[in-house]
Amino acid sequence: MTQRNGIGGSSDERLHSEACKAFELANGTEHEEVQEPSECESEERGQGSESRDSGAATGAVTAPDGGWGWAVLVATIMVLALTLGFPSCVGIFYTDLQNEFQASNSETSWVPSIMTSMLHAGGPFCSVLVEKFGCRATVMFGGVLSGVGMTASSFTRSITELYITAGVVTGLGFCFSFQPAVTIMGHYFVRRRAFANAMSSTGTALGLCTLPFLGNYLHTELGWRGSFLVLGAVLLNCCVCGAVMRPLQPNKHRGQPLMNHGPPPPDQQSEKKKKGMVRTIWNCLLASLRKHMAFDQFCNNPRYCVFAIGITWMMLGFVVPLVYLVPYATAYNMDQSRAALLLSILGIVNILVRPPFGIIFNMPWFKGRHIYVFASALLVNGLSNGICCIGPGFNVLLSYVIMYGLSMSVVGSLMFTVLMDIVEMRLFPSALGLLAVMESITLLIGPPLAGILVDRTGQYFFVFVACSAVVASSAVFLIVSFYWLDKKEKKASQQGQHEPVRPDPVRPVVDVSPGCQYSSVPTEGDKDKASPNGAEYITSV
Repeated sequence: MTQRNGIGGSSDERLHSEACKAFELANGTEHEEVQEPSECESEERGQGSESRDSGAATGAVTAPDGGWGWAVLVATIMVLALTLGFPSCVGIFYTDLQNEFQASNSETSWVPSIMTSMLHAGGPFCSVLVEKFGCRATVMFGGVLSGVGMTASSFTRSITELYITAGVVTGLGFCFSFQPAVTIMGHYFVRRRAFANAMSSTGTALGLCTLPFLGNYLHTELGWRGSFLVLGAVLLNCCVCGAVMRPLQPNKHRGQPLMNHGPPPPDQQSEKKKKGMVRTIWNCLLASLRKHMAFDQFCNNPRYCVFAIGITWMMLGFVVPLVYLVPYATAYNMDQSRAALLLSILGIVNILVRPPFGIIFNMPWFKGRHIYVFASALLVNGLSNGICCIGPGFNVLLSYVIMYGLSMSVVGSLMFTVLMDIVEMRLFPSALGLLAVMESITLLIGPPLAGILVDRTGQYFFVFVACSAVVASSAVFLIVSFYWLDKKEKKASQQGQHEPVRPDPVRPVVDVSPGCQYSSVPTEGDKDKASPNGAEYITSV
């Protein structure tokens, strides 16, 4: 239609312009398909996330902050329950795996270690799949992969085969389901993002609450091989959850096509394709690393750098107690069912506490203080591991899981919110990808190091002492570092205010940290400080 009106000559230029505008407003989606085929759904969600967050400024369809987003939130909760909550369930089969394969503590601990590490280290591969196929297809593929991995684990004949099936394959499946679910939920919620993050984090608690009960029942009835077979079928439910996560298609016409009044002629399209064909492949290779791994943020954003280092160090001892809690309890003749009940109580505490914490942390008073609340809860979490040193009795361990669960709830509710405060939402996937890769290193070596400690000393006591020291030290590092950065930034801001305005090209820099070198858009930390009314603060309701 637009091409026929465009052939008319100069007398029909006005009609051609009006027809193009009407075509774009009425058929924006079809126009998008003509100009730029839907090669990857995540380009809308990745590079277009900035336009979503500022959708009000463009006048186009914004993130729903409700509606179908609630269904996506429920699906995300289920995905997190089946992925992040699953590795702790492996502790129920810890003794059986040792006896079956005649393995030491350090050798057996590699199974949940590799699984958890791959869950985080697969971030760049996951980003490529999301870029090519979209969040929905990637989550479903992850469900299939994790289900196949656990099913194959039930037929393994050596601990090495278990490393591959339960560790690498299942862990990658968890990664391909977990990270796209968190990403697409961030696009469905903007004003209620802090609340949505807190609610989605209850998925981990839901997994901690239900999977130990299920694993213990299956272990009693079917043994570890039959349990792995059934759990593989359970993990296929990630495919159902992924099918719910439909992309935000109305946002596709808000970008570049609205700036072009009609599609270019076919000869210009073919010429553009020929010119861009050669360099597209090369540019994709160069841009992929920059896009999916936020090295520029790590080098130029001190807040993100400090946060990434602190979280990486924290993960060395944060998940280890969940792996060794059941073996520690059963080593002192506690019944297997009562030991599994401890993990379930931990999950129940998280389920009950995280939603109200999400509402509380969304209040205006916590604006700009999320990192300090997060680090304080992390300090309490690390010190709570010392409770296990009192003794292996059920009452002692019960008080431990309650204290650990309360602090873990705050940490889980605020981790993604703090990261979204530090970097822009459009940079969130790449920032999360680099952070996940860094975490995977310490997550990989943490449980085996704890296993070596148990093999050398013969006591689980020292594992919890070491975890307490590691987690508490990471919390102190975060508190001191961010306090120093805030003081430095405040001092620079005051110097900039007192200095008289003159046309001197050399001026003190106020944005000392969160700026992005290749982007003129300020980060969320800068927005928070530059806008007293908080109008641009993405995590506020």
